[in-house]
Amino acid sequence: MAVRAAVLPAVGSPLEITGIDLPDPGPGQVRVRLAAAGVCHSDLSLSDGTMRVPVPAVLGHEGAGTVVAVGEGVTHVAPGDGVVLNWAPSCGACHACSLGEVWLCANALGGAAEVYARTAEGTDLHPGLNVAAFAEETVVSTSCVLPVPDGVPLTDAALLGCAVLTGYGAVHHSARVRRGETVAVFGVGGVGLSALQAARIAGASKIVAVDVSAEKEELARAAGATDYLVASDTTAREIRGLTGKQGVDVAVECAGRAVSIRTAWDSTRRGGRTTVVGIGGKDQQVTFNALEIFHWGRTLSGCVYGNSDPAQDLPVLAEHIRAGRLDLSVLVTERISLDGIPAAFENMLAGKGGRSLVVF
Repeated sequence: MAVRAAVLPAVGSPLEITGIDLPDPGPGQVRVRLAAAGVCHSDLSLSDGTMRVPVPAVLGHEGAGTVVAVGEGVTHVAPGDGVVLNWAPSCGACHACSLGEVWLCANALGGAAEVYARTAEGTDLHPGLNVAAFAEETVVSTSCVLPVPDGVPLTDAALLGCAVLTGYGAVHHSARVRRGETVAVFGVGGVGLSALQAARIAGASKIVAVDVSAEKEELARAAGATDYLVASDTTAREIRGLTGKQGVDVAVECAGRAVSIRTAWDSTRRGGRTTVVGIGGKDQQVTFNALEIFHWGRTLSGCVYGNSDPAQDLPVLAEHIRAGRLDLSVLVTERISLDGIPAAFENMLAGKGGRSLVVF
């Protein structure tokens, strides 16, 4: 069956919106008709080679939809069920999984190397980050789908698959923000907006949002920011000025840039925590000297997928949504079609807007 999809023909090439041929689901597979898919900075990183993916590929990893068919052996979902796509399913058998650190699963992206569909001309296609959500329909492993929690609209549920799990998890699982602490979030995209809301839910007393664009202040404040700064050479000093010259207890970096990682570190109080969520390239080198590491006593940590276990965290997020504490509409600044994805990439490069959401 032919469906429309956004295909990356080669690293660095423009996306092509074209028809692809999907197979019927085989054993252990599920076919999903997409309701919506978020355009994440990680998709841009895949397209420009910052992150590697076999090509040609159908990108898109943040999505939700309805099951239309299942293969042999699939029992936890059935046709008609609403599902969230899980682009990093854990295998349950590797060393990280045995430690309960499912977000570090060594085999999570094994499916991305497989051929899952073909173009109309017969060219093999790979699923970008396992799930290939930039398509009207997709075929994925049964481990890549989770039931949509009750009370969450299917279109909104797409955002749970990456932005919200990552931003919420960075605050609650990695940084472990406690009530009354002060927080700075660097980068006000989909993940940053989720982190701001998570900091508010955690009871942070002051939440400083930092971004290169002055136009994002309204978005940031709607998500929970108490203060907003346009990134500059004086950002760390300004943050200390907002926190009694101490610095914030927690800084969450969502941009993946050396300069913002270093500024986040400099903005954190002595003994504070700096969590890096953003995915940067190998050329983004951050340096520290040995004396400052000793003197400041800060913790610097990476954060993968929000250090989240989607099966455990989705019900928690759903409860926050039902209670009105988590507002997914704050994240979305543009609703687009498949044809709008290239323009959404350009907006991300220019630092414009929050999440663009492909609505099918």
